[in-house]
Amino acid sequence: MSQSEKTRTTVDIHNRSYTIVGSESPHHVRMVASLVDQKMREIHDANKRLDTAKLAVLTAVNTMNDYLKLKEENESLLDLLKKKEDNEKYD
Repeated sequence: MSQSEKTRTTVDIHNRSYTIVGSESPHHVRMVASLVDQKMREIHDANKRLDTAKLAVLTAVNTMNDYLKLKEENESLLDLLKKKEDNEKYD
């Protein structure tokens, strides 16, 4: 599928149906939706009083926190790899 082709994929997140339009494969969209649903369920299980809007915001905050940690870890690993490659050039 090319980047310009859009597909429609219907997914269920927190007992609601959403149609996602994008260039990612339906499998990828379903996997992402499943992870979002799982995270929302985890947060909801810890605090049943949260309404859907607050639950969605907390899910987004948690997800972005995880993303930033992984991004920083990736950047550190890339820096280490670059240093190792640079050292091997001069050995």
